[in-house]
Amino acid sequence: QRLGLLAARSQPKPQPQKQQQQEQQRPLTMTSQTENNTGNFLLSNLDQLSTAGPKRLILASQSPRRREILDMMGLKERYTVNPSPLDEEKLQIELSKMEMSPQEYTKTLAEEKANALAEEIVSNENNVDKGKDDDDEEHEVTFILGSDTIVDFRGRILEKPKSHENAVEMLKNLSGEWHEVHTGVALYRIDHKLGSRGKVQLATSYTETSRVKFSVLSMKDIEAYVGTGEPMDKAGSYGIQGIGGQFVEKMEGDFFTVMGLPMNSLSRAISEALSLNP
Repeated sequence: QRLGLLAARSQPKPQPQKQQQQEQQRPLTMTSQTENNTGNFLLSNLDQLSTAGPKRLILASQSPRRREILDMMGLKERYTVNPSPLDEEKLQIELSKMEMSPQEYTKTLAEEKANALAEEIVSNENNVDKGKDDDDEEHEVTFILGSDTIVDFRGRILEKPKSHENAVEMLKNLSGEWHEVHTGVALYRIDHKLGSRGKVQLATSYTETSRVKFSVLSMKDIEAYVGTGEPMDKAGSYGIQGIGGQFVEKMEGDFFTVMGLPMNSLSRAISEALSLNP
């Protein structure tokens, strides 16, 4: 059923390029006036999130890079990690058959990862006998954060390499060239309160894009890097925050988008989600 909905939206209405870029880069309408006393960024609202409090955050990812970014945002020990049960490879195959942009592709994967975990949590709640203590009774709201990062080389999506040879081929393509890195973000909300128990809502989803330029790489450079093993679990076969960062000549956009989570826009997105009533 959800794949049917995905297929229906896989052919978006054409938009002027400038307008489309603005929508991707600014998914939220935020108050920019300094006199706003509510706080536009998560930093001002950290005390609202706790692993044992009324509002909690779950990262639907095993990525150590995404955990590192959340920790850097001040969320250390304020969120938990629970990998999504989504069959990601199966969904990737389905999405590859649809007509959608790389930006829509990665946003859809982020949404489905977060939604799958949210639905699993709700299902587990509903299976608990009435009157029995539930692990989620202490929480009023749960936020599920899903994310996906891909490298876009001339419209071709580069995911994680499937082999040594695949990684070498990707790096040969990127050598001396510009490419785009898209990170899709999705934040789902579950209301555990009486009267709306298990209600799942999409709080926000969007794609953030950065452009990256590689220096020219020799085959010796490429083989040496692939030999480290670092490229094998990274989209586009490199990690900007690791050994592969030395190949980056210049970039445009948010560094953290390339790393795996766009810190600036994510901070604003979570802050806004915390301020909204159900």
